[in-house]
Amino acid sequence: MGKRYIIIAGEEGGPASNKLGGIWNVISSETETLATMIAKGEIDKEISVLVAGPYYPHSGTDWNKAMDRVTTLEGVEPITDNELKKALKTLERMNIKTHAGVRKFESDDGAIDAEYTYVLFETNNFDDINGEFMGKPMTLSECIKGEAWSFYGLDSTKFEKEEYGRAYTHFLNLSYSISELARILAGENSAMDGEDGLLKFPAVPVEAKGGNKGHEIPNRRVSIHCHEYWVFYVAARLKKLLSSVKTVATFHATIPGRAWGYNTLEKIKSGDATIDPKARIGLTKLEEFARYADKVTFVGESTRREATLFYGIDGVVVRNGIRFKHEDVDIDWDVKTETRERVQQIIARKLKLAYNVNVKPHNIIPIYTISRLELENKGYPDLLDSLKILDRIVRHHILTGTIEKDVIVMCFMITAHGAKDPEKLPESFPFEYPDELLGEGELKLREMIRERGLMPNDELMHLHDPSNPHQRRVFAVDYSQWLNKNDKGFNMAPNEFFRGCVASIFPSRYEPFLLTALESAKEATPFIISSICGLSDAITKLKRKVLRMGDFLIVDNIHLPRDEMLVDYALSLEYFIHTSLTDKIKYNLLCSEAFELAKDMNWKEPVKQYYEMLK
Repeated sequence: MGKRYIIIAGEEGGPASNKLGGIWNVISSETETLATMIAKGEIDKEISVLVAGPYYPHSGTDWNKAMDRVTTLEGVEPITDNELKKALKTLERMNIKTHAGVRKFESDDGAIDAEYTYVLFETNNFDDINGEFMGKPMTLSECIKGEAWSFYGLDSTKFEKEEYGRAYTHFLNLSYSISELARILAGENSAMDGEDGLLKFPAVPVEAKGGNKGHEIPNRRVSIHCHEYWVFYVAARLKKLLSSVKTVATFHATIPGRAWGYNTLEKIKSGDATIDPKARIGLTKLEEFARYADKVTFVGESTRREATLFYGIDGVVVRNGIRFKHEDVDIDWDVKTETRERVQQIIARKLKLAYNVNVKPHNIIPIYTISRLELENKGYPDLLDSLKILDRIVRHHILTGTIEKDVIVMCFMITAHGAKDPEKLPESFPFEYPDELLGEGELKLREMIRERGLMPNDELMHLHDPSNPHQRRVFAVDYSQWLNKNDKGFNMAPNEFFRGCVASIFPSRYEPFLLTALESAKEATPFIISSICGLSDAITKLKRKVLRMGDFLIVDNIHLPRDEMLVDYALSLEYFIHTSLTDKIKYNLLCSEAFELAKDMNWKEPVKQYYEMLK
């Protein structure tokens, strides 16, 4: 069959940076799972796995100022694949700067080593590279936009001036670069590498130049898995150029769906395909290019319905998963207990710093939610209102003597515009936090908490009489920082903090899939999700096969009246909290089943499905 390359491409197709979770986890997990299957001989060993994405050499080069990613390829080894080396040399002659390296890692069972290769592109200098579009000298970036106009009528002049213009241009440049890498690897010599050194546009389809006749074409097959609209133009450009490269495009959400948020369900029900004026139209044009892929997939049924409604694009659902490594196959109860105690001790110490109040660490019940800063879409108003109900329930337990009188529940709402400089945060963070460091959405969340009387403060924290009707036992804390080992708060990696909490809750009103709940389960922490989540459908199908005792709870936020839904969220939280305090054996069983659920929803089956499409 000869050499084969599978390229997994996306804006987050690169090493870990200061970006939490999301599609980065999907790309990384899919890559490692596929590379492991190849190394173990479960699929064709002649396949090389490449991860294609952007490269940000230093601060300020990221189009997303809030994230301000800086790429590092520490720990990678030099590439040895001669064909890939030649392809990168060709890109270099085209003045397209790449950074590549081989990442080696232990397979999921620790038995063997596996590997994949990063190929990352710098796109910031495309305005400094000369090219030629229809005989006229232009910059490379202008040529790429001109070619997209000639191929598909994509009018970049409308979009490059918008507030998202820098992102739009970057995505187009990145897509062009990835498609050229694929064409070169497939032996489809670039028609743009002219004798005068100029890149000639538009590119000439293979058939229009007499096929590849006269060229020595290696027996290589190339396929690309394009994650999200960032790189959907890859599939469209390859289709126009009659490339042999096979493409799969995966929707994790849709731009119109994100814009409509929790109103999307009503749009689907009514068949209303209008796009919210707030949606970034230039990016929706890039998203529409998925229609040119050989296969289109969706991470959930709701996303498939959105794409069908807004774009007339259909395909198959391939769920996301969670990746387990050999060291994760069992719960280390000692580590879990130690982590819980550490979280409780940190909270107690910081409450003392902030409010000069002494709380016994073992009486602190930490729970959490984590998300992007989309307060309405993520259901934060519902969560906060349900916490007020939970407060009354906990108070009732205290008054009736079923739990200790000094128990308090702390719900950490982890969402931020971007990583904050820990040097600017006080030691009492997250309980004390200068307003001037917060963005608009972060300030709004803080005000939402304050309005409901759920924010810890000197008055509430010094009330010790459970019969006092103003006494709070449940608090919400806005954690406007990205969790990491040097964040000035818990100073923990996300998985450590998840492990140390009693439960997690994700009450989203709009959520195409939701990996964060599985990340919670992976740390043996039970979770609560809303029925609108794409994960709910995947779990429900799995639960039909496996009987469980309640390691997760799904709250109906589609059909129930809001007041009943809020009570269900509160009672679901109470179930995990009360069980953790009064029945350790049962609670540990719930933790074990959450862990087993995550193991059941691993990446192996989804990757097999993708592989069948890509081969």
